[in-house]
Amino acid sequence: MARPSLPLLLLALGLAAAAKSPYQQVLQHSRLRGRQHGPNVCAVQKLIGTNRKYFTNCKQWYQRKICGKATVISYECCPGYEKVPGEKGCPAALPLANIYETLGVVGSATTQLYSDRSNLRPEIEGPGTFTIFAPSNEAWASLSAETLDSLVSNVNIELLNALRYHMVNKRVLTDDLKHGTTLNSMYQNLPIQIHHYPNGIVTVNCARLLKADHHATNGVVHVIDKVISTTTNSIQHIVETEESLETLRAAVAASDLNSLLESEGQYTLLAPTNEAFEKIPREMLNRILGDPEALRDLLNHHILKSAMCAEAIIAGLTMETLEGTTLDVGCSGESVTLNGRAIIANKDILATNGVVHFVNELLIPDSAKTLFELAQESEVSESMNLFRQAGLSSHLTGSERVTLLAPVNEVFKDKRPTVDSSMKNLLLNHIVKDQLSSKYLYHGQKLQTLGDKELRVFVYRNNLCIENACIAAHDKRGRFGTLFSVDKMLTPPTGSVMDVLKADHRFSTLVAAIQSAGLMENLNRPGTFTVFAPTNEAFRAMPQGELNKLMGNAKELASILKFHMADEILVSGAVSALVRLKSMQGDKLEVSMKNHVIHVNKEPVAESDIMATNGVIHAVSSVLQPQASRPQERGDEPADPALEIFKQASALSKVSQRNPRLAPVYSRLLAKMKENSGGF
Repeated sequence: MARPSLPLLLLALGLAAAAKSPYQQVLQHSRLRGRQHGPNVCAVQKLIGTNRKYFTNCKQWYQRKICGKATVISYECCPGYEKVPGEKGCPAALPLANIYETLGVVGSATTQLYSDRSNLRPEIEGPGTFTIFAPSNEAWASLSAETLDSLVSNVNIELLNALRYHMVNKRVLTDDLKHGTTLNSMYQNLPIQIHHYPNGIVTVNCARLLKADHHATNGVVHVIDKVISTTTNSIQHIVETEESLETLRAAVAASDLNSLLESEGQYTLLAPTNEAFEKIPREMLNRILGDPEALRDLLNHHILKSAMCAEAIIAGLTMETLEGTTLDVGCSGESVTLNGRAIIANKDILATNGVVHFVNELLIPDSAKTLFELAQESEVSESMNLFRQAGLSSHLTGSERVTLLAPVNEVFKDKRPTVDSSMKNLLLNHIVKDQLSSKYLYHGQKLQTLGDKELRVFVYRNNLCIENACIAAHDKRGRFGTLFSVDKMLTPPTGSVMDVLKADHRFSTLVAAIQSAGLMENLNRPGTFTVFAPTNEAFRAMPQGELNKLMGNAKELASILKFHMADEILVSGAVSALVRLKSMQGDKLEVSMKNHVIHVNKEPVAESDIMATNGVIHAVSSVLQPQASRPQERGDEPADPALEIFKQASALSKVSQRNPRLAPVYSRLLAKMKENSGGF
């Protein structure tokens, strides 16, 4: 029989390793970290000040934190092994015994004791194959005296039922504990919910698996951190019966979500309490409750697509909601956090179709907010004050479909503009008709504003701009409006490039030069021009003779002016690294940004982004010169062929004097030099 090739063997081993469950992968990492202390030693992270321990993964090992709290590393025997006096590590496997005896050696002596009291002992000592999820000693001790008393009284029937609910009538190892599955318990076949998370945490009815896979002659023992109880109610039933969820109950009924919350599945409901609803401004709450679409978005934002037990959260992670949005779920010590805030009041209320956590603050998604409400969580408060002062609030709070281009607060750090009729008109041009999304904008797209202006969209490699203003943050899409935070006040174009230049006295010399060079018609036509416009001072800075010569030569003047123009629009927001722009003269213009100032061919731009209907103008304080027109340095002068030949001949003559074989070469060079120079 042919032996398998080495590559196939390695592939098989790789696939076998990849098939390990997340729990086994974390356990293996803990074993690797503990191997220096001997065989079968696992590194364990312990939260300082508590008895909570975790097998460590790579990230936790280096961070030395769980839920933001410091941990210490201890080294213990890996599950299934024990120490031997005088030997290093944990070289001995635990003796294989029945489940009853195994409970006493894996940290669940209290479960062993109650098995004896409830007459479960004969069953778990005898023949069969069982799995028991055994509460740790600390788990039993954490029960209230009232709960414990109710279990151990009543001729031990309740205690027996409780223990049998922790058991499954077959052998189940951690690799068999698949995420989102259920196991039928040995108490009336009631289900036990299993969740096996990517971080290696395994939960059983939201109780965390502490020590797993302890083999026994008649089954397997897993130690868990809580005493679990039966679950027979759906999420919807919990909402209907809990007094503190009265407002949520009415909202669920109004949005027809009842059937979802009682259907099969595995969801997490972040259930807002009555107190959470009361914290919201009455006007805002009434608006959402009266808007079926906004209300459904609000509720779906509180429902996660999978069941998430609090015990599984040991670091931050992002969870997707039914609304399609995401929430940052994390932890801080004992508290579970949502978007960085510890607002969960009661956690891990288990249901047949998931888990419920009570929250004392409402999580309002962007899709249920007005533009003004969106702006409260963005860096555009100064802009919103301007819109309010200009009497434009109705456009930003009603049901009108618009997109708001709101300059960020940084724009107004030096001076806040006065709101007059001119400013109101400008602000109207910051409100675009229709509700847009930036990911659907395309280069050259035209947008209509409430001020009856047409704005152009420019898509660059590193930015997305509308006229001179570029989007500074991800857009926020509200109920009827979308918020674009932009980096500048918008300046809508008012005329062609020539119209703008003629209207600005700084460019009177340039206008005359354009007319003289016959370029005026070109800059009046529709197009996409970028013009680096020399000011009057730029022309005056030229030597008078050079200026006169330039102005008297229409062809040369046209060439120089075309070197200042490009046939594509480049606003300052498009410039971060070096941009090479082909001028209409043919040479390249090098445009860069330095200290927040745009430069062209290393010359600073005096004023950028003067918008025109057919382009953009950047004022420059010097007349740019093409490479061929710049004064040549001595090292750049064209070489005299005869001089070059003479240099070569001189060098070769010295060599040829030492090497007779090079003499013919030297003779030919001398003849060629005479031919080029006409003799000596």
